[in-house]
Amino acid sequence: MELPLLSLITFIPLMGALAVLCVPKENRRVLEALSLTAAAIPFALTVWLYFAFDRSTAAMQFVERHAWISTDAVRIDYYLGVDGLSAPLVILTTLMSLIALIASLGIKERFKEYCFWFLILEVGMLGVFESLDFFLFYVFWEITLVPMYFLIGIWGGPQKEYAAIKFFLYTLAGSVFMLLGILALYFKADPHTFDMLQLMKIHGSLSFRFQVLAFLAFYFGFAIKVPAFPFHTWLPLAHVEAPTAISVILAAVLLKMGVYGIMRVNYPMLPLGFEWFLPYLVIIAVINIVYGALCAMAQNDMKKMVAYSSINHMGYCLLAIAGASATGFAGAAFQMINHGIITGALFLLVGVIYDRAHTRDIGAFGGLAAKVPVYAGLMSLSCFASLGLPGMAGFVSEFLCFLGAFPRWKIYAAISVIGIIVTAAFFLRMIEKVFLGPLNNKWADLPDMNARELLSVVPLAVLMIVLGIWPRWALDMMNTTMVGLAGLFR
Repeated sequence: MELPLLSLITFIPLMGALAVLCVPKENRRVLEALSLTAAAIPFALTVWLYFAFDRSTAAMQFVERHAWISTDAVRIDYYLGVDGLSAPLVILTTLMSLIALIASLGIKERFKEYCFWFLILEVGMLGVFESLDFFLFYVFWEITLVPMYFLIGIWGGPQKEYAAIKFFLYTLAGSVFMLLGILALYFKADPHTFDMLQLMKIHGSLSFRFQVLAFLAFYFGFAIKVPAFPFHTWLPLAHVEAPTAISVILAAVLLKMGVYGIMRVNYPMLPLGFEWFLPYLVIIAVINIVYGALCAMAQNDMKKMVAYSSINHMGYCLLAIAGASATGFAGAAFQMINHGIITGALFLLVGVIYDRAHTRDIGAFGGLAAKVPVYAGLMSLSCFASLGLPGMAGFVSEFLCFLGAFPRWKIYAAISVIGIIVTAAFFLRMIEKVFLGPLNNKWADLPDMNARELLSVVPLAVLMIVLGIWPRWALDMMNTTMVGLAGLFR
C-alpha cells in the first residue's frame, strides 16, 4: 500500500490542532512544541514530495481516491492529487505556515486558541490546492474562512472586528457565486459528477452562453480572493489589522487561492468563457498593476504600503494568465511562489520594527542602517527582490509574466511597465527615509533582530537569492504542466 502522502500533509496539522485543545493553556512550552511539530512534519513531507515529483508528466501525481458520499443520486469522492501547478503551492503553504508559526511565538494572549485556529487554517489551505473533487474543494475553501475571521478579529489591531467582518463577507459572497458555478457544471455533466478532471473534458458540449455565465460565477469567487480590481478594498484593511504572522499567510498563500482557481477551473473547464473574458481580464490586470503601485506609493504606513504592493504583484499573475501561453502560465505560477516568499518576508520585517517602535510610519524613522544593520540588510534585500532587481527571484517571474503576455497584449504589457517603475520608487523611498540619513535619536537604543526573528526571515532571504540565480529549482517542476495546460484548446 502506498503512503497516503497528501492526506498526511493535509491532516497532520488537524491532528496537531486537536492535540493543542487537550493541553492546558498554562503549558506554553508544550503548546509551542506541539504547534511547531504539527507544521514542521508537513513541511518535511513536502520536501520529500519535491524530490519524488515526476517532472516529465503533466498528469496528477500522488493521487488518492476513495468513495466518500455515495447514494443513488450522487457520488462524492475523497479525491486528492497534485501536478506542476498545485505541488509548488502545497510546498509554499507548508513552508510559510511553519515560518509564520515561528513568528507567532511572540503572541502573548490566548496562545492556545491562536495555535488551534492557525493549524485549522493550514488544513483548509492545503486542501484547496490538493482537491480534485469540487465538493471537497469547496469544503476546504470554506474551512479557511472561519479561522481567518477569528485570527484577525481576536488578535488584530484597533479595527480588527471591522476588518474581520469585511474579509468574511467579501469572501463568503464570492463563495456563493462559486457554489452556483459548481452546481451548474455538475448538472451539465452527463453523468453528473464533481470530478474536476472529468469536468475539464466536457467543455465541447457546453454552449457559449453557459460557459460565459459559469465563468463569471467562478471568476467572482476567485477574483475577490486574488484580489482583482474592483474587489480589492478588503485587502489593505485586513493586512493592516491582522497580526504579523496572519498578514504573512494572507499574502503568501490565501491570495494565491484566487489565481490558482482561475488557472485550475476557469481556463480548462470553460475555455469559451475564458476567451470571451480575456479583453476584460487584461484591463483588470493593468489596473491592478498600475493602481496598486500608485496606491502603495501614497502610503506612509509600511504595512499598508506592502499590502497595496500585493495588489500590484497579483496583477502580474493576471497579466500572464491573459497571455494564455505556456510562458505566461509558468510566469504566473512562479510569480505566485516568489510573491509568497518575498512579501511574506516583508510583512515579517515590518512586524519586527513595529514590535520595537510601536509605529509603522515611514517618516518616523531615519538613519536606522547604522543602528540595526542586520535588519536594514534583510529589509533592503527583500525590497530589491520585490521591485524585481535582476539576480533576485522577483525579476525572473515578472520577466516571464511580461514575456508570456506581450505577443497577445503588446500595448497593455507596455503600460504595465509603469507598475515596475512606481514599485521601485516607493521601495527606494522607504529605504531612504527609514535607513539612510542621520539617526533619529528617539531610536538610539533600538535593538537589532533576535534569533527567533532571524530564524523566520533568513530562510526566505536565501530563497529569494537562490530562485533568482537558479530558477530551474521551481520552473522544472511547473513546465510540463504549463505546456500541457496551454495546449489544451489550441
